[in-house]
Amino acid sequence: MPPRAKITKEMIMDAAFEVARETGAENINARTVSKKLNCSTQPVMYHFATIEELKKTVYKKANCYHSEYLMNMKSPQNGVMLTIGLNYIRFAIEEPQLFRFLFQSGYAVENSLLEMIDSDELIPILSAMQQAMQLSIQQTKEIFITIALFAHGYASIIANNSLEYDEKVIATHLKRTYRGAILAIQEEQNEKSTNYGK
Repeated sequence: MPPRAKITKEMIMDAAFEVARETGAENINARTVSKKLNCSTQPVMYHFATIEELKKTVYKKANCYHSEYLMNMKSPQNGVMLTIGLNYIRFAIEEPQLFRFLFQSGYAVENSLLEMIDSDELIPILSAMQQAMQLSIQQTKEIFITIALFAHGYASIIANNSLEYDEKVIATHLKRTYRGAILAIQEEQNEKSTNYGK
């Protein structure tokens, strides 16, 4: 009889991630995870002292998965910001359970937008945007926050309701928000220049 395969911490984390993805993070428990792995609950409780600890680990994995999803530029010719915004909204459609876990479960480590904007996960996204827009990192962050709030509102409505996804309409709204954010930054710069001249 062949020896039983060893259940690793990574296997448990992957199984719990699939539970979160398919039926929601609230369904992560020793029984659902062990069922995915076709094993007893013992390995789950051996590797994770509590289910809360397992959920926090899965949250980090989901966060990395989300960042990679955002950076998957299938049509960057439309503009980095627009592509990232549309990807954010698309994620809510394709991965509604993960979207709710990431943004509506209370597991986010950051307590404010300022903390979120400085998180490690956003560094590649902000760098890509900064290069595309040729603005300072501070200006890029300001524009990102405006677009992120707008995209998050759209994505939340889609993830929690049956709002129809119309990419053309959403892209138009995102473009307007993006242009408005850039105009606001330019106006603020002009006001500062004018005030310095006085």
